[in-house]
Formats: sequence, structure tokens, C-alpha cells
Amino acid sequence: MKKWNLIVDVERCHNSNNCFLSVADEYMDNEHPGYTTAMPKHGHHWINILRNERGQAPMVDVAYVPTMCNHCDDAPCMAAATGDAITKRPDGLVIIDPDKAKGQKQIVDACPYGAVWWNEEKEVPQAWIFDAHLLDRGWKEPRPVQACPTGALKSIQVEDAEIQKMVEEQNLEVLHPEHGTKPRVYYKNLNLYSKCFVGGSVIADIDGVEECIERAVVLLSKDGHKVAETWSDAYGDFKIDDLEPDSGAYEIEVSHPDHPSKYVEVTLGESTYVGTVKL
Repeated sequence: MKKWNLIVDVERCHNSNNCFLSVADEYMDNEHPGYTTAMPKHGHHWINILRNERGQAPMVDVAYVPTMCNHCDDAPCMAAATGDAITKRPDGLVIIDPDKAKGQKQIVDACPYGAVWWNEEKEVPQAWIFDAHLLDRGWKEPRPVQACPTGALKSIQVEDAEIQKMVEEQNLEVLHPEHGTKPRVYYKNLNLYSKCFVGGSVIADIDGVEECIERAVVLLSKDGHKVAETWSDAYGDFKIDDLEPDSGAYEIEVSHPDHPSKYVEVTLGESTYVGTVKL
């Protein structure tokens, strides 16, 4: 059976908020019987974009991570619901029945991702339904996917074996795998949000003038073991990413055949710019 999945490329997300706006346009003041009641005008972010700024000037980057209902295969909301207030469809989508779930606020509390919202006026839990009502009418993809100007969102309906193959080949991740909920929303380049980098700039005196040094070899080590290796670019800058936050002490060795090597020690809590390394 082919099931729906969503792939979010963090590197492509530029915080346009078109995904959120498309959801607001589709559900605000619009009833979809059997799928969901109308989205409130204020307070709900069925697609919520997280933001993380890394580094220090002049080496700073910002990553944006759209989050939404994960349509988990082992959904905690279903376990918390009474009766048949929530169903898991054969195509993988999780639907909170707007009538049967009335008054069941425990459904909101059960979601470890904070993706279920409480409609105070109608006393019902709500979440993004993957535009199931549109897909059931023959739409090829949900509106947020269509609305994204950078192609950061991609919806696919494939067999479980196929999506697992894509996970392995594209290094896809899920949010908070420790929850064990088997989400159907996958992330590409999530390290730009969840991991850290260490960077710097390499210079040297050449004929009495400080110049940027290109192609200097930068070796990052921890406890005497090589962690990563890179080279400085035309501006002398280097950046080593995908490091664990709060991972402690590292040593940076910067070398170039025309200059003496230089060693820099750095303790990594968050992403760090070590400044200029003068050979």
C-alpha cells in the first residue's frame, strides 16, 4: 500500500511562510466535515517554522525548520484518544475527527512535537491533515507543497520500502527520533538546525601585507583522533559542520606548505567562529 510522506529540505527553506499562509487560507473560516473544523483566526500554527541562528559575526547562518503533524505510524495522540476520535488511514494520514474528538484536550497534551492545537471556541483538538480532503478529490500534492517558492517541501506517496530506501540514500532524519513514534515527515539537511559548526579565517604575512590564505589544510581533532578535514577558500575562510552541541574540547591544526602550522584549541558549546588564524 502506498502511503503519504513529506520531505522537508532545511537548506531550501527561506522562511517565506507560504506554507503557513496556504494552510491558513485553506482552513481559516472553512469547515471540512469529516476532516476538520475551521481553524481559528488567531493562535494556531498548524505549520510552525522554527528558527536557529548559529555562529558569531562575521560567520553566521540561520536555519528554518517547518514543523507540523508528523502523521506518525505509532501516534501518541491515538493512544490518548477515547473511542475512535482519531483514525490512521490506509494511506498513512492521521485524522482527528472534529465531532468525536470534541472535549478531548488530552489529545493535545499527548503530542510530543506540539503539533496538535486546541480550539478553545469549539473545544476540539486540531492539526494539519496533510490536506487529505484535497488529496481525496484528486489533488496530486497538498497546498503547502505547491505554495513553497523554493521547493523545500516535497510530498510523495510510496511504499514503505521505497521511503526507507530514500531515508538511507539521502540521509533523511525525523525530529526527535527518541520519541519512537515513526513519523512520516522527514528532514534533509537537518544538521543545519540541530548540529554545530566551527569556523575561522586563515591569514599570513606576505611581503609585509596580511593576505587571505587559500587551500590551507584544516584538521579538526578530538582526544587525539581526527574528526574532520577541510580547506580554506579563496577568502581564507573554513567551516566544519555537523558537530554535536556541547561536545567539549577540540584542537584545530591549520597547515600550508608555504607557512608554519598553527594550532588552536576550542571548546564547542554552540557554533563557534574562532577568528583569524595567522600562520
